[in-house]
Amino acid sequence: MDDFIRALPKIELHLHIEGSLEPELMFALARRNQVEIPFSSAAEVRTAYEFDNLQSFLDIYYQGANVLIEEQDFYDLCWAYLLRCQQDRVLHTEIFFDAQTHTDRGIAFDTVVAGLHRALEQGRKELGISSELILCFLRHLDEESALATLQQALPHRDKIIAVGLDSAEVGNPPQKFARVFAAARRAGFLTVAHAGEEGPASYIHDAIELLGVSRIDHGVRCVEDPELVQRLIATRLPLTVCPLSNIKLRVFANMRQHNVVELLRQGLCVTLNSDDPAYFGGYMNANFLALAAAQAMSREEIAQFSVNAIEASFSSPERKQQLAASVAEYLNQS
Repeated sequence: MDDFIRALPKIELHLHIEGSLEPELMFALARRNQVEIPFSSAAEVRTAYEFDNLQSFLDIYYQGANVLIEEQDFYDLCWAYLLRCQQDRVLHTEIFFDAQTHTDRGIAFDTVVAGLHRALEQGRKELGISSELILCFLRHLDEESALATLQQALPHRDKIIAVGLDSAEVGNPPQKFARVFAAARRAGFLTVAHAGEEGPASYIHDAIELLGVSRIDHGVRCVEDPELVQRLIATRLPLTVCPLSNIKLRVFANMRQHNVVELLRQGLCVTLNSDDPAYFGGYMNANFLALAAAQAMSREEIAQFSVNAIEASFSSPERKQQLAASVAEYLNQS
């Protein structure tokens, strides 16, 4: 089964590009940009990657982002991730970036987008990996900051397909950002939002109703509300689930307890993703392999995660057909 998983065509819909910053690249960029970081070695950084909760992760996540300054830094970060995609047979990816993490440090919005976009374009041409870019608002900041960030994004409407909502859920409910999401939809952006990871199932409902989202990032706490689960089944509103992240941040005690396989069998449009792979212990193959090792699944069930992700993606109808054909062909040959 491991070989089947490694070669399975995959689609990633929940990836924070800043969360793919490996310690080795962090140190290389710190040297290049002469940035002080509170670690003396890559090994020391990895030791620090033991988190009690989402906030303890975010604290170190934002420290690491300080090394990202120049357009080339964002290019290097994104290109390193795309090479991981190639290794894991990820054919399409939709990448989150946290502009406010950088603009609040004085880095121009245009610098961030230019570096990421250049890497993604090269990934299309040289690696055959299609992609989309999603701007996430930081929910621990106020809505005025999000509205200002949206204005900065408007000139890049051709490069950014959607806006999202991430960072600490607790105390930052979806309704806090209703105005900025409405403005984003008017500007032509699609919308997604993190909900139901550390926050309650009601946040999922509110993200759907108040933010008009096309999919929910995480969403595993939907099981707290049986009516919500039935709604998700009926509407096929996708959940972009991140198994290793959920274990690392103690949403579940271990992978055997994770509910994503049960949600799949109930008929929800659930997908598997890596979230912040440099911090949470693995990219796409690692997430698939860890889940399969803990919970028995058929090949068809494992492949269904890819089928669901194609359905949930923001890629063109033509690209979706190509991706679906790749998965179907692989299943037939396996």
